Amino acid sequence: MTSARRVAVTGLGLVNPFGGDLPDFFGRMLRGESAIRLYTREDDVLRPLSVPAVRCANFDAEAALGRSLAYTMDRYSQLGTAAALSAWRDAGLPRTQEAPRNDWGVSWGTALGGTLTFESGYIEMLRGRERVPPLSVVLGMSNAAASHISIQLGLGASSATYSVACASSAVAIGEALPKIRSGEATLMVVGGSEAPLSYGVVRAWEAMRILALGDEASSVRACRPFSSDRQGLVLGEGAGAMILEDWDHAVRRGARIYAEFAGCGSTSDHDHLVRPNVDGQTRAMRMAIRDGGMTPDEIDYINAHGTATREGDPIEIAAIRGVFGSRSPAVAVSATKSMHAHMLGATGVVEAIITVLSLASQEAPPTAHLDDLDGECAGVRHITGGSLRGSLRAALSNSFAFGGSNTVLAFRAAH
Repeated sequence: MTSARRVAVTGLGLVNPFGGDLPDFFGRMLRGESAIRLYTREDDVLRPLSVPAVRCANFDAEAALGRSLAYTMDRYSQLGTAAALSAWRDAGLPRTQEAPRNDWGVSWGTALGGTLTFESGYIEMLRGRERVPPLSVVLGMSNAAASHISIQLGLGASSATYSVACASSAVAIGEALPKIRSGEATLMVVGGSEAPLSYGVVRAWEAMRILALGDEASSVRACRPFSSDRQGLVLGEGAGAMILEDWDHAVRRGARIYAEFAGCGSTSDHDHLVRPNVDGQTRAMRMAIRDGGMTPDEIDYINAHGTATREGDPIEIAAIRGVFGSRSPAVAVSATKSMHAHMLGATGVVEAIITVLSLASQEAPPTAHLDDLDGECAGVRHITGGSLRGSLRAALSNSFAFGGSNTVLAFRAAH
């Protein structure tokens, strides 16, 4: 480790598709419940759209943020700010401060930013409107969520936004680690948000032929990571936030500590824009374990990237086997995208939250719908059929992205 300073996770917040609170969401993950449903959209300009997806249908931005504030935000900013405020409350931190704290900052991730704002403007122009709404730029800019969070919480330290495709929020979390370790920051609000269910975005992913298909009845099982009959990923919207804090600072203020954020590993595949690479993923996991001052023998659970694509799933399992060797059959693995879908830039933090809660509760969720394991994905302890209870000392959360970016977060049970 680069510093003796330890980093505590003291607050967690989610805007999730089930609409309930954090315990409700995690309980559903433990039970293997899927939030995936058939998403349909009809428009007088565009062709009808019908794909399995995850929407936060119960989210009320005005109730969560107030009408005037919600009006100045794209949906991705609404989701993100609501998640950050929830994590802030969960950490027991004061909402109002006399002056901005220059040692408190925000590190946020999003792959697409305010795509809904821009698309709605384009559609209105196709309908004959001469101009887009005047707030389009400030609603749609990718750093809008981080800016709103800084303003609402009085965070005077750095406000940074990372856009690294599907690893965006994992990178944002990892980039906050050295700031706290070095003493540059005492507390960081980290996470990510995504609202990718615009017509153009869904059609673009559909054109790549990697989206899962389904009808009203089968959509709930559309995402089946590691399964022999998997057919592709499912898109979803959502947001998550974590409060990372200098351990001693957290102890002094009597904060509840969910887990220790121990290490991070980031690598580049450096050989292909979209094809995953065993070596890059292996190096990222090893780097995270080493950065956390741990050995592979201490890792008991991995929240896998597991998108349910034909090519990606076996490569990730091969990378895990490369890191853990003969111990691989004892390492518990699950892919929770089977339930909450792929939230692109927000997925990393949602899965990190699930990983942290697994350590805090000593219970890890399953991969849903994994009834027939693909032989190429064998060699690890897949959690299926229900949650896994047991001694969980440390865990990894994997995030891999188009562009060849691999980020792995390592957490240790609080003690």
